[in-house]
Amino acid sequence: MENPLTPEVLADPVALTRALVDIESVSRNEKAIADCVEEVLRKVPHLSTHRHGNTVMARTELGRGQRVVLAGHLDTVPLNNNFPSTMRGDLMYGCGTSDMKSGVAYALHLAVTLPDPRYDVTYFFYEAEEIESKYNGLFLVAEAYPQWLTADFALLLEPTYGIVEAGCQGTMRAVVATTGVRAHSARSWHGVNAIHGAGELLRRLETYQARRVVIDGCEYREGMNAVRIAGGVAGNVVPDLCEIEVNYRFAPDRTPADAEAHLREVFAGYELRVTDSAAGAAPGLDAAPAKEFLAAVGAAPIGKLGWTDVARFAAMGVPALNFGPGDPNLAHHPDEHVEISKIRDGAATLHRWLAPA
Repeated sequence: MENPLTPEVLADPVALTRALVDIESVSRNEKAIADCVEEVLRKVPHLSTHRHGNTVMARTELGRGQRVVLAGHLDTVPLNNNFPSTMRGDLMYGCGTSDMKSGVAYALHLAVTLPDPRYDVTYFFYEAEEIESKYNGLFLVAEAYPQWLTADFALLLEPTYGIVEAGCQGTMRAVVATTGVRAHSARSWHGVNAIHGAGELLRRLETYQARRVVIDGCEYREGMNAVRIAGGVAGNVVPDLCEIEVNYRFAPDRTPADAEAHLREVFAGYELRVTDSAAGAAPGLDAAPAKEFLAAVGAAPIGKLGWTDVARFAAMGVPALNFGPGDPNLAHHPDEHVEISKIRDGAATLHRWLAPA
C-alpha cells in the first residue's frame, strides 16, 4: 500500500485525521497503520524512532529541562458500516474519528512539523487500547522498555470535546453469587431458588447511593451497576446458583484495595469474587508543564469519568491529563464523528503550548 501520509497531509491535522481514519485498524490489526506512521517518523531528522510490536515511539533529544509525552492509540473498535470516512459540512464521520484518530493526528502533526518544542517530547502511537490490557501497547512497552515512558508530564489525546479531563476513575469488576438447593420445578418446595435469592442483591444495587468526590476542584462521580446476570440449569430445575457481575467505577481517592473492601461491605453476607481491577489516577495538575498546558487551554479542567491510560502514567509517578477533539459520547457509536472546528482549535492549543516562546 502506498503511504497516504504525505507531506501535504501531515501539514494539515484535518486531512491527517481523515487519512488515518481511512486506514482500517481494528484492535489486533494495527500493522498497516503502524507501518505508515513508522515510515513517516523515521524520515524526520529531529526524532529518534523505535518500534515495539505495533507501537511506534518517537522522541526528541534536545536537552530540554523537562520531557512531556503525547500519546494516542492507533486501534479502533470493530467497524459498523462507518468505514471509510465521509464528510458532511463541518463534520467528519467514520470509525475512529472521535476515538481517537483525531487525537493521534495532533501528535503526528506536531511530531513532524515542530522540530524545536519548548520541552523534549516523546510521542507514542500505540496498539490495542480498546481490548484486554495484556495487549495494550503502553502495557507492553512498560514491560519491555520502561525507560521510554519516563517523563515529567503526559497528555493522553483521548476524546474530551476540547475540555481538559483530569485523572480518571478506577474500575473494578466482581461477581456476587447467591446459592440455593436444586430441585425438580414440579416439587420446588424441596429446593431453594438461587435466582429468586438474587432479588436482595439487585435491591442493594437499586438503592445504592454513589459518592461524588471533589479532588483538586475536579468532581468524580462514582457508580455501581449490575452489568450481567447468569443462572439456571434446565427448564424444569430449580437453580442452585445465580451470579451477578457488578462493575464499580470509583474515585481516584480510593485504591483497588479500598474499592474491594467497599464492595464487600455493600454485599456483606454474599460470596464475592473480584475478576478485574485497575487503579484510577489523581488529577495531576501540579506539574509545571500541566499548569502551562492549562494556561494554553484557558479553561478549568473537569474530572475524567471513565478509565484511561493516564492511570498507567500515574502509577509510574508521571502526572497525566486527557485532551482531544472528539466527543466521548460518540466513542464506539455507529454515528461516530468529529467536528472539523474542534480539530483545528485543539491543534492550535497544542501548538501554542509546545512552540518555543
